[in-house]
Amino acid sequence: MPRRSPLPSELPARFSVSTAVALGVAPSRLNRGDLRRPFHGVRALGDTPEATLLASCLDYAPRLAEWQFFSHETALSLMGAPTPEWPHRPAVHVSAHRPAREPRTSGVTGHRLQLRESATLILPNGLPIEHPVRAWRQAGTLWGLDDLVAAADFLISDRGRRPIAAIEDLVAEVETLGDIRGGILRRALAESRGGVRSPRETRLRLLLVRAGLPEPEINWTLRTHRGAAVAELDLAYPRWRVAPEYDGRVHAEDAEQFAKDADRWDLIRALGWDHVRVLNHHMRGDGRSAVAKVRDALIRAGWRPGQGRHVPLSFA
Repeated sequence: MPRRSPLPSELPARFSVSTAVALGVAPSRLNRGDLRRPFHGVRALGDTPEATLLASCLDYAPRLAEWQFFSHETALSLMGAPTPEWPHRPAVHVSAHRPAREPRTSGVTGHRLQLRESATLILPNGLPIEHPVRAWRQAGTLWGLDDLVAAADFLISDRGRRPIAAIEDLVAEVETLGDIRGGILRRALAESRGGVRSPRETRLRLLLVRAGLPEPEINWTLRTHRGAAVAELDLAYPRWRVAPEYDGRVHAEDAEQFAKDADRWDLIRALGWDHVRVLNHHMRGDGRSAVAKVRDALIRAGWRPGQGRHVPLSFA
């Protein structure tokens, strides 16, 4: 077997064929088995690619022209925003503003956007992405209503740091470029709320409100009669002392954390609250089981249908 010649040390783990050739690498060396060919014109060290969107974007990065950037659901995913659940798999979307050209190659969805001032961000890993506010509107061409609500909740919520965007930023983007698909973006904004920690929390809130239950408070701090904080409730009905909470754990794999949570649940109940744990199987299908659990708790607490009317925001 012929001995493989070493690659120049200047080459990174992922590189373009043109860059390698410019450094004196023979084209035949670029076809050896120790290099992957994730995209046309790109080579990468190793033979087993990671099955993640981030890995695909890093693989494609050597092909990016200076005017191109990751956009749509790709940009949102790279920012950590929730994307539609399985079986949906976010694709690699790359865009350019007119009159520049978008990419046209296998494995990538290219977009030529209307001419406007660039708002591209550079991530710490060096990937250029569309501004998340613009990417959220772009995702409106691909996603359903609830997925757009969950992504908007993510963008406007404080998760231990400054929110990525304000609701006003999303509204302004829709007003600037217009709504799409029968007004799906304005509908999503009307149902979006800040402070949400997870897409499943968003879905649970939407299920409850759409079923005619009152709209719950988000991240409501439960305190003793002396004002001491006991727990921060993901969703809460202070008037009826009912606290729905989504718990996505399949089992208590972290015994210490599970013990802390159990003690927290006891504290919530000790203050006269009905703590309603909603598990993954309650959310399956149309979520009817989750709604029934919360409705029953509210009725036990004295709520009657029609109380606590939900008034959606308007961005017309």
